[in-house]
Amino acid sequence: MPEIASYTNRLAKNAKHWGRWARRQGVSCYRLYDRDVPEFPVIVDWYDGRVHLQEYDTGWVQTDEDHEAWLAEIWEATAQALGVSEELVAVKTRRRQEGDAQYEKTGREGEAFIVEEQGLRFSVNLDSYLDTGLFLDHRNTRARVRAEAAGKRFLNLFCYTGAFTVYAAAGGARETMSVDLSNTYLDWAVRNLALNGLADGLHRRVRQDVFQFLTDAIDDGAQYELIVMDPPSFSNSKKMQGVLDVQKDHRWLVEACLEILAPGGTLYFSNNLRTFKLDPALAPLCEDISAQSVPEDFRNKRIHQCFRFVKA
Repeated sequence: MPEIASYTNRLAKNAKHWGRWARRQGVSCYRLYDRDVPEFPVIVDWYDGRVHLQEYDTGWVQTDEDHEAWLAEIWEATAQALGVSEELVAVKTRRRQEGDAQYEKTGREGEAFIVEEQGLRFSVNLDSYLDTGLFLDHRNTRARVRAEAAGKRFLNLFCYTGAFTVYAAAGGARETMSVDLSNTYLDWAVRNLALNGLADGLHRRVRQDVFQFLTDAIDDGAQYELIVMDPPSFSNSKKMQGVLDVQKDHRWLVEACLEILAPGGTLYFSNNLRTFKLDPALAPLCEDISAQSVPEDFRNKRIHQCFRFVKA
């Protein structure tokens, strides 16, 4: 076992630095540690007094007993370094996920609680699902959406728990549409809107395969002035008509979005596939804003790629 002090010292130092930064930024949820010390390959996120600790799958071979002991020591050290009880540290082992994995329950009930980000409120749960309900790496793009949303029709594709929708609505969007395959997350999106006093008839949601939604929207002549599309890297969900592979399918998805984007409108397209390459045909149509969209607190600057399209 490597000397655990190298991990606890780095985590405590990071917590002090990023805590000051977060107070200036008006955020209560942020990243503290991302495999900074190679011998301790974990990710630590702070959620307003609670901690989300993710083990990163390195492929190391350990017996079950050794792995349990290693994880228990990290758990205890994390709580001590951050000055919280172990009960406030949610621990997860991250594996490569496919299909419906991000929608699967972990088997733990967990407890939903409210956090704030840039003046807005969101419900998160660190235990019940593989993800928490709020993707921290999209914080900067959410702020862009709020700044650009006034008076616009907004579309959120693969909407998850609707954080982008909340930001658009708070920014004065004329109406919003949120699309996802999961009723669980669509209901979560409604709760997030309600937390911010925004749950009214202007903010619609639909449970549908995004490919089918876009096909129907094109046929219906729908128009939106602002679109966000953040698809998973891969999905073979039984709820879909086919298989989603963001590398193979992104050109069709982007071009379909551009079909229903009003002149002068903006599309934000992002994904977290590390090996992703934008189709050359799309490159002249957009600006790669990844360097600005990844927040300062993320040591991994390749956590996602984000592109901004403006329709002429």
